[in-house]
Amino acid sequence: METTYDMKIVKYFIITSLIWALLGMLVGLMLAAQLYWPVLNFNSEYIQFGRLRPLHTSGVIFGFVVNILMGTSLYIVQRTSKTDLFNKSLSWMVYWGWQLVLVLALITLPLGFTSSKEYAELEWPIDILIAVVWVMYAILFFGTVAKRKVKHIFVANWFFGAFIIVIAMIFIINNLEIPVNWTKSYSIYAGTQDAIVQWWWGHNAVGFLLTAGIIGMNYYFIPKVSERPIYSYRLSIVHFWGLVGFYTWAGTHHLVYSSVSDWIQNLGIIMSLLLWLPSWGGAFNSLMTLLSNKEKLKHDYVMLFFLSAVLYYALATLEGPLLAIRWFNMIAHNTEWIVGHVHSAALGWVAMSGFAVFYYFIPRLWGREQMWSRRLVKWHFWLAHIGIAIYAVALWIGGIGQGYMWLKQHPDGSLAYSFVDSMNFVAPWMLARFIGGALFVVGVIIMIYNLYKTLSLPISALNQSPKTRELENSDEGKVYVK
Repeated sequence: METTYDMKIVKYFIITSLIWALLGMLVGLMLAAQLYWPVLNFNSEYIQFGRLRPLHTSGVIFGFVVNILMGTSLYIVQRTSKTDLFNKSLSWMVYWGWQLVLVLALITLPLGFTSSKEYAELEWPIDILIAVVWVMYAILFFGTVAKRKVKHIFVANWFFGAFIIVIAMIFIINNLEIPVNWTKSYSIYAGTQDAIVQWWWGHNAVGFLLTAGIIGMNYYFIPKVSERPIYSYRLSIVHFWGLVGFYTWAGTHHLVYSSVSDWIQNLGIIMSLLLWLPSWGGAFNSLMTLLSNKEKLKHDYVMLFFLSAVLYYALATLEGPLLAIRWFNMIAHNTEWIVGHVHSAALGWVAMSGFAVFYYFIPRLWGREQMWSRRLVKWHFWLAHIGIAIYAVALWIGGIGQGYMWLKQHPDGSLAYSFVDSMNFVAPWMLARFIGGALFVVGVIIMIYNLYKTLSLPISALNQSPKTRELENSDEGKVYVK
């Protein structure tokens, strides 16, 4: 009997992810503009930087990334397990429950209802809803794995399983709090303990949402788009256990030069350096999978999106451990260099991976074999690359300059530069950051337009060869694949 897979829920998650990607990045672009032109907050308490910044991070991380991971994980676990979902009704409860979380975030954060914790700003009633929805998602995913019709569990499902379990554990522990009223609560932890628990969550939210989850997604789609098997399945398992073993300990590198005990700081530094091994091993594995089909790589921009994502992953996992070393941390901490590092990973690794999946996956979900315009895919690719380069390089230069100016002293011990001097220095780099971000967002808009045209055309038109389609539509002056 042929297995019938549930694709409708997957479509909903993927399209919702696409919408949140645009919304979250538009808010980020608005914030970048405010940093150079503060007047753009229009003297409003609701759209000033402090309130919109968590809306930007929540929109991108919990809107764009979590939706695409939920959608692709439910697709991949069905296909690789040769079975349908554990419970279709539960899948819709997860979908609508998660969208309710995002809508509540959209309402409460601009109103100033926040716990003030990084990546955990939402207040306690929403935290409870997140935990409930996440447990339902876990039951749905692992229930589907349990009913699989094959003995083997594909490696992508290992990464998805790890990201589901670890995020649930660290989110719940970090958000243990004492409610004061419906819109305010206080953490049960205090002082350095609160900081340690927060960065156990904060860094591993990056490590298991933006890294392990995306890796799981890519371990399925990179072989698909490359039309080749994973270069080394054994290396992918080593990659998995290396990340699980080292990443969960690295969060305290955010607390170097703080009141946290030195041994805890040193543990975070050592584990950060050890992360080089599994991270670069995984990047090498994906890179070699893509390079195993060099002919297709020469002209397939979806493969090039994946290739770029892997290279940015290697760059970010080189830079991150370096920034954990005390000497580098002394210069970089609290500067724009950290923002440049985060966004070179978020835009280069996470977003480029997401774009590649959108381009490859969305047409196939709707029965199309190719995109409406290959030329627009190419334009998006180069706009994204130029945007990331301008963005990251500007913040690297601005951040290193900031760190130097803050540390520079006269012989008598007085500061050589005032804080205003450092702000004046970094101002032009804030403008460059906005320009780079604008180019990146323009690329996203082009992608959405291209995907819209792809899905709006009849299947028969898109499944023709580009040359045939050009000849058939030449009398109307239209060419569907440019």
